[in-house]
Amino acid sequence: MAITLPDARQLSDDVLEALRLRALRGCELGISESDVAAMLGVARETVSRWFSAYQAEGLDGLPGERSGRPIGSGRTLTNEQAARIQQLIDEKSPQALGIAAPLWSRRAVRDLINKEFGIKMPVRTVGEYLKRWGYTAKRPQRHAKDQDPEEVRQWLEEDFPALEARAREEKAEIHFADEAGVAADEHPRYGYARKGQRATMEVPDSHIRVNVESTVSNTGEVHFMTYDRTMNGAQFIKFLKQLLAETGERKILLVIDRLSAHDCEKVWDWVDEHRDRIDLEFMPRRSPEMNPVEYLNNDMKGNVHEAGLPDSMAKLREQVRDFLDKLANFPEHVRKYFEHPSVQFAAGH
Repeated sequence: MAITLPDARQLSDDVLEALRLRALRGCELGISESDVAAMLGVARETVSRWFSAYQAEGLDGLPGERSGRPIGSGRTLTNEQAARIQQLIDEKSPQALGIAAPLWSRRAVRDLINKEFGIKMPVRTVGEYLKRWGYTAKRPQRHAKDQDPEEVRQWLEEDFPALEARAREEKAEIHFADEAGVAADEHPRYGYARKGQRATMEVPDSHIRVNVESTVSNTGEVHFMTYDRTMNGAQFIKFLKQLLAETGERKILLVIDRLSAHDCEKVWDWVDEHRDRIDLEFMPRRSPEMNPVEYLNNDMKGNVHEAGLPDSMAKLREQVRDFLDKLANFPEHVRKYFEHPSVQFAAGH
């Protein structure tokens, strides 16, 4: 006997938002849009629209409109309240109004509405209002670099499978490492502004910056070290010592790029002395998207300043360490980095 699902248009805003998240998760796991739609009781075109918006702009880019709802019906804010919120968004920053966010995101506007009028509005509904008021979301785009297709092919078909076989033989673990810099005045998320106008935010001193060397494994393990100056051979050896101390007696096969600090005589002399515990392997050149740590770095840069931009080196370092410490306690989240198509070769399935 077939189960009849309720019409999605009859669901509450909160339930519909949860439905969207489950649809996105299903698509990320490789379930077809048609099957996801059938399981959730929505149209395939609806799932396709949700997933396309999510791939382009993340969760904040999800469409907010509801089909079957008359224009203007069920609006929570009065015209006067709506005008007040727009005035504050146009004239004030979130920080100036006591909102814990560096940009006017949907969540920041939600908090503003709650603070001004005591109204708890779903994020999706906030998106509807912003769209109706003529606000659009903006964020910077990333560009891929050129790479050698033959080198990539050899890595995927020969080098990495050989490394996996070696790891099994030596009872070793494969970890991926990379560096990233986090500046106090950077926030790669996007905020809402009037169409044709830039989203702006108040920023601290641009010279406040912390660097991070980190590793991940496909079991969800994270290790990291923060440092202030440019990475060099001595700094990298310091990180390797810390990594070995944190991983006990396990042998580590560490996959890295060809940064001069990684590939120098001082580092190789040290590695040779500790060959029973660690060895280094190089990734294909100009292929950052194939390193799972790149997705940790993106995650960190996108979320470390979610509650506001730090105004000191100490605060910046604290926010970076807090983010990475929390991440280390959620291996299931770290394992999701390996679900990206560019790094599924290392997922270990």
